[in-house]
Amino acid sequence: MALDVATLAYAPAAARRMADAARRFLDTLTIEQLKRATFAFAGDERYCWHYTPVERNGLRLRDMNAAQRQAAMVLLASGLSARGATTAGAIIALEAILHEWESLQRLEMPWTRDPEIYWFSVFGTPGGKDPWGWRAGGHHLGLHFTIVDGAQVAPLPLFFGANPAEVKHGPQRGTRTLADEEDLARALLGGLDPAQKAVAVVDAIAPADILTKNYRVADPNAAPHGLRFEALTGAQRERLVRLIRRYVDRASEDLAHNEWRRIEAAGLEAVTFAWAGPEARGHGHYYAVAGPTFVIEYDNTQNDANHIHSVLRSFAGDWGEDLLAAHYHAARHP
Repeated sequence: MALDVATLAYAPAAARRMADAARRFLDTLTIEQLKRATFAFAGDERYCWHYTPVERNGLRLRDMNAAQRQAAMVLLASGLSARGATTAGAIIALEAILHEWESLQRLEMPWTRDPEIYWFSVFGTPGGKDPWGWRAGGHHLGLHFTIVDGAQVAPLPLFFGANPAEVKHGPQRGTRTLADEEDLARALLGGLDPAQKAVAVVDAIAPADILTKNYRVADPNAAPHGLRFEALTGAQRERLVRLIRRYVDRASEDLAHNEWRRIEAAGLEAVTFAWAGPEARGHGHYYAVAGPTFVIEYDNTQNDANHIHSVLRSFAGDWGEDLLAAHYHAARHP
């Protein structure tokens, strides 16, 4: 049964949790810090995002005191599952490991690797009936949450990356921050028969990055479409569902539940799995899972295939665009 976007995004507990966390965070800030951390909901700033180590607008962890940082991390966790929050923390911590590795390799890099260079921004007024949102991001982390009518929450785009994907030195040698994102896809690919694999593998060479990039709108035609869900066996379908849920379940349980309902409502039978690059480990590889309403992209080609970019996006629901359209339509036509 088809459900409307407001029903699929209904998460009043998450909306309250985020509003409380955002207010507590803002209450810790000075007037000058508030100027850097807060923005109008309207305008283009809310749609600006990057997963590379570039400067952004907002307030950095580096420019906060201990209490402010704690409040910022509570806000970050308010939109994520326990696993998602742990992974986000691990991604941030990788900056120090990356700095050590690049120093050991005597690489001259134009970027500063620092776990404190992550920005937090709040758009509009948390907790009211008017739409508002918040953003947290830095190198390899992009969190965007939009709250509409005080009860509907959009948690996308949701980006996690890892460099290094596997730590090659020191006491954490062998640690893989996004291991399941790779291993679940490999299990699915490896379980296909030759005819299925011929459809799923769309290119012998992986693209250099995710194809939706950080564009404001995710193009439904950007990522390749491969083997359809309906062409899989029961066990293969379970593997594909587990892979999709790995991305969906980065969000908090209530938000993940809603995102999965949205995917199911649009129909799993049309979802496709596409792979590019060699199947053997250690080589640059890419995959995409695309459905009528969403796309997952994963790319691991840079730094000798030890550098992951992965994202879950919605064609109509990134930044709550579908929710906002319904909200403003209702406001014009009460």
